[in-house]
Amino acid sequence: MKKLSIHKLLPWMAVILWMALIFSLSHQPASESSEMSSGITKFVIEAAQQVMPVTEADFDVLEHIVRKNAHFFIYLVLGVLVVRAFTKSGVHISKAIGSAIATCLLYAMSDEFHQLFIDGRSGEFRDVLIDSSGASLGIILYWFAGKMLRRNKQNVLHHEQV
Repeated sequence: MKKLSIHKLLPWMAVILWMALIFSLSHQPASESSEMSSGITKFVIEAAQQVMPVTEADFDVLEHIVRKNAHFFIYLVLGVLVVRAFTKSGVHISKAIGSAIATCLLYAMSDEFHQLFIDGRSGEFRDVLIDSSGASLGIILYWFAGKMLRRNKQNVLHHEQV
């Protein structure tokens, strides 16, 4: 039996912990979830008013934007973590990208399904689209950053040989 190395295990542990965070946030009843997003929205409004005076801020619109951006961002991070876990496990980048997209899409769908059973929450197809878009951007950013790092490494090696 092959021994599992720590450098292959840690990335998957990060994925599981991040998924657990998403699950715990989704498991909050609507009242708790709204309270958290209201607090964040108030903070954003106060910070914006420090930079530039805002006359009238439509709190509900801003709260909606904060909530949807939270979906996008939390899944952007998940996308990065999942594609990294696949590549650290030895999966070629092209297969890792496809596998990561599928994993994040399935998790987003299961997350929205889970919310159907939480008091005051609902499963939204649009949230699956937002989540999947965030994950896809995270995966693309990971691929692009890796490509740039490899290119820089090749340039350094080339200059050292000259």
